[in-house]
Amino acid sequence: MVNFREDLAATLWPDPGSPRVEWVVADGLVPYPEAVRAMEERAEAIAAGHAPERVWLLEHPPLYTAGTSARDEDLVEPERFPVFRSGRGGQFTYHGPGQRVAYVMLDLQRRRPDLRRFVAALEAWLIETLAAFNVRGERREDRVGVWVRRPERGPGVEDKIAAIGIRVRRWVTFHGVSLNVEPDLSHFEGIVPCGVRRHGVTSLVDLGLPVTMHDADLALREAFERVFGPTVAG
Repeated sequence: MVNFREDLAATLWPDPGSPRVEWVVADGLVPYPEAVRAMEERAEAIAAGHAPERVWLLEHPPLYTAGTSARDEDLVEPERFPVFRSGRGGQFTYHGPGQRVAYVMLDLQRRRPDLRRFVAALEAWLIETLAAFNVRGERREDRVGVWVRRPERGPGVEDKIAAIGIRVRRWVTFHGVSLNVEPDLSHFEGIVPCGVRRHGVTSLVDLGLPVTMHDADLALREAFERVFGPTVAG
């Protein structure tokens, strides 16, 4: 894991003289359309050279989003929560209180214009974050996101603890990742999360860890800096 992270750092960090990534934590629940508008505006400003890169941490009210690969049959309860069609990659996912969403607006033209490597770096970031709580997160070749094994529930059982869904415009990324800290896991029952039917979802608290959102934010920031480079409060 260390070698992989160091290899990523060698190619995904910007030049040492580049501005630090703004690290912004929102208060309260942010409506999804408002977040998308803000992300798109910042991504355009970054591409034009008018604004620094940004990571924006927030929580949404309960809702479902459909990525560009979403299948209608995976929306099991369409009336349960608002559904938003999203330009990000991926399928259906849930956002809501207790889940930390991190929208990542980075300039890959300055770092490295390689989407597969960027997604691998996001996975490494989440895996390192989980390691701060002694949770072993794992990547899977056939499905995006971060997974944890649940041997206490039977052989081969594993749950998803973090999701990834990105969009890139002019080599600037937006959308990002979500980490389940303490969401209501029953809210995932209205969809087939990310189109995966044979595995479930979990959270840090569901794993028996009394982790607060503040704890998760500290771990996310420390791990982000190890993978992507330094940040500054925005």
